[in-house]
Amino acid sequence: MSAATSTYGEVTLSIDGPVATLTLRRAAKLNALTPEMLEALGGHLATVAGSDARVVVLRGEGPKAFCVGADITRFEGLTPVQMLAWTGLGHQVFDALAALRQPTVAVVHSLAFGGGLELALACDLRVAAATARLGLPEVGLGTVPGWGGTERLTELVGRARAKDVVLARRTVDGPTAEAWGLVNTCVSAEDLDPAVDDLVSRLAAGAPVAVTLAKQLIDAAADGAPARILERFAGAVTSATEDLATGIAGFRTGTPPQFAGR
Repeated sequence: MSAATSTYGEVTLSIDGPVATLTLRRAAKLNALTPEMLEALGGHLATVAGSDARVVVLRGEGPKAFCVGADITRFEGLTPVQMLAWTGLGHQVFDALAALRQPTVAVVHSLAFGGGLELALACDLRVAAATARLGLPEVGLGTVPGWGGTERLTELVGRARAKDVVLARRTVDGPTAEAWGLVNTCVSAEDLDPAVDDLVSRLAAGAPVAVTLAKQLIDAAADGAPARILERFAGAVTSATEDLATGIAGFRTGTPPQFAGR
């Protein structure tokens, strides 16, 4: 199946079979995010949510940066009311990314600062190159992380390390990010794409209904929902799917199941 590609506001969406790829295309500005890019990303996310894609990959164009965050020139001089609107738009889009039914993977090949790191944190999984650099330097500019970084970073690395990154403006390299749990996998720059391909293949091979439910169960558990109740209902839902029958048949015959998502 050939890829279907659409570009809007310096953000490209390509859907090739089970994989949807979102790419920030503002390499000359290190993929710094503008309001227009956030709106474009939000529009593409709505398309992905209604598509047959099973996995979503998020990338930044160019060798220098995944994304260095908000375009500072666009929020310089904003009034408090305007800043509320700016941060609100980011939260809306990043929350939509986090809420996608499909698993999402951020490919952090280089710099991920400020809103760029927050964008990666809104994904389910992160794969980083060893040469990547990650940080939240906002207090050095006289402001604070505004797109979920204080919450999502703390969930991943704990309160003390989050304070180190935010308050002391510590830049974390790829290996340290992996050791802290900030990224799932860290590999050499040469091995980054193969590692992403392997992860995407594993995610896409799962039964789509079960993957969606399992993602929601994990997120609900992180918010304190009781697994003993939700897992029973989710299991009941999967029992009525064709995919479960396909998976059982594949187990019995020793052949990889081909799930239809029904």
